[in-house]
Amino acid sequence: MNITTRKFYYGDIPEESAGGATSAIVKSNETAWPLWEVFIRSKQGLDHKHAGSLHAADAAMAIENARDVYTRRQEGVSLWVVESKYIHASNPDDAESFYEPAADKVYRHPSFYVLPDEIKHM
Repeated sequence: MNITTRKFYYGDIPEESAGGATSAIVKSNETAWPLWEVFIRSKQGLDHKHAGSLHAADAAMAIENARDVYTRRQEGVSLWVVESKYIHASNPDDAESFYEPAADKVYRHPSFYVLPDEIKHM
């Protein structure tokens, strides 16, 4: 696949190149450690949020590096690391057709439910 015809998304690493500076990046990435995405759960939150990326040889090293880089001020209580090649995303150009079917399912919206007065903050 030619780099000029392929559409890249955030975080993509070119697989091949026609030459120039990009080819040096591709060649150096062939022997580099894999890229890992880091997710941190804060002390106040229940969900993990993407904190950044790093390179590591394996999962254990990725967790240790993520702890050292992203939780230096003890802001997290849990870390997830996922090798980037296992993360798949929808195409942003297809967002309209991808999410459009949800608009015609009005029964999924909570406007059809009556909540008792005893239930607060919902």
